Amino acid sequence: MMKRQPKIGLALSGGGARGFGHIPVLEALDEMGIRPTVITGTSIGAVIGAGYAAGMTGTDIHNYALSLFKNRTDVLGRLWQLRPKRMRDLFSEAGFAIVQFDAERVMETFLPPGLPDTFEDLAIPLKIVATDFYGRKEAVLDSGPLKPAIAASAAIPMLFRPVRIGDQVMVDGGVMNPLPFDLIADDCDIVIAVDVVGGPVDRGKGMPGSLEAIYGSTQLLMQSIMAEKMRCDRPPEVVISPPVTSRVLEFMKAASIINGAQPVKDDVKSLVEKAMARLTARR
Repeated sequence: MMKRQPKIGLALSGGGARGFGHIPVLEALDEMGIRPTVITGTSIGAVIGAGYAAGMTGTDIHNYALSLFKNRTDVLGRLWQLRPKRMRDLFSEAGFAIVQFDAERVMETFLPPGLPDTFEDLAIPLKIVATDFYGRKEAVLDSGPLKPAIAASAAIPMLFRPVRIGDQVMVDGGVMNPLPFDLIADDCDIVIAVDVVGGPVDRGKGMPGSLEAIYGSTQLLMQSIMAEKMRCDRPPEVVISPPVTSRVLEFMKAASIINGAQPVKDDVKSLVEKAMARLTARR
């Protein structure tokens, strides 16, 4: 009697530009001939997870990222077109200047062309995590319009305006669940969790700037959440932490981030093979 193929789940964390470190992991899975049964992601993990769930290969995503962020002038031109047009949108309630981009418009501009409009049209089931701001809870989005869900998951406070989906106001999913492996644990034999959250790095320049302090503090909070979740009854069978040292907003370093994370491919193959062997031994 032929045994069924193991169900493999893939969980991709948030981390801003550090999320390019997810790409070599996808390339390693492709080289092993493994396609996940289900994918879940938060923030940049939702962005990359959506492309992978739509049928793009790791190499496809790699090439798209390089083409998108190879020209600083082109990227800045796109962002200039997306800037708030009304003067009042340039100021916070406290009265000081702060530019918050429309996350949905940004996603429409930067997501790969041909990405399906709905979750139902994806090749692989996808669960996206956002945060219900007023509901004070995690929101799991897995049906209906896809791009607003990605935008909601990636709506980093200070950088993006919140996104409204139905009667809920959404912000970055990393606030509640930065690495959502728990959402797929019960449906999979093996869960591969990829953590690119990172944390503050002392670069020998003294005190951190305001943005570095804000994003670094957020990273510390997310690390605390993940550490607590790892103590749950069913932690992921495989945990991958690609070697990424960039800051959260260094998207123009896509090439160096991806190249720097390439050594993780050997770790992915080794750890997944060991997890598969353990699963086979138990059957």
